[in-house]
Amino acid sequence: MDALDALINRVSVPRLSEPAPDAAQREVLFRAALRAPDHGQLRPWRFLTVEGDARKQLGELFAQALSASGSQPSVEALNKAHAMPLRAPLMVVVIASIKASPKIPEQEQVIAASCAAHSILLAAHAQGIGAVWRTGDMATNAHVANGLGLSENEQVVAYLYLGTPERELRTPPTLNIDDFVSAWPG
Repeated sequence: MDALDALINRVSVPRLSEPAPDAAQREVLFRAALRAPDHGQLRPWRFLTVEGDARKQLGELFAQALSASGSQPSVEALNKAHAMPLRAPLMVVVIASIKASPKIPEQEQVIAASCAAHSILLAAHAQGIGAVWRTGDMATNAHVANGLGLSENEQVVAYLYLGTPERELRTPPTLNIDDFVSAWPG
């Protein structure tokens, strides 16, 4: 697929099934991620892959986090937390791993990790792999961060769900560029 076609026509694919991306496809996904903009070449990211039974364990971690939140979650909420990682055969947890730097602010490093996540989405689309980026409460939950083994200088920026699209991809809407772009008058 042409690079511009991938950039212009990528869409989120929330309905995913087996098979997960194979080893060669994954290599392309992560090679693309490692080319994200990275001022200072700090490489402020790392990735966890979650598949097979590990998805069930992550669902259990999500449910535990919900229970530990101080409120009494409903059975429905707990079931939803358990099921979240089962939405796709492969999840990639994208983690911003902030490096101490007098020159590169934390926000810029988080943005770089987010760009790495976006690069994975684009590389997935270019290979015909369905993908969707999700975050939600489990991306900022301390119990989940601890369970995933994050350090104090790390944070989840994305849960990327990857697999085979269950349906035809939707056509993205054509947006009016003028609604978003204007010249600064100086």
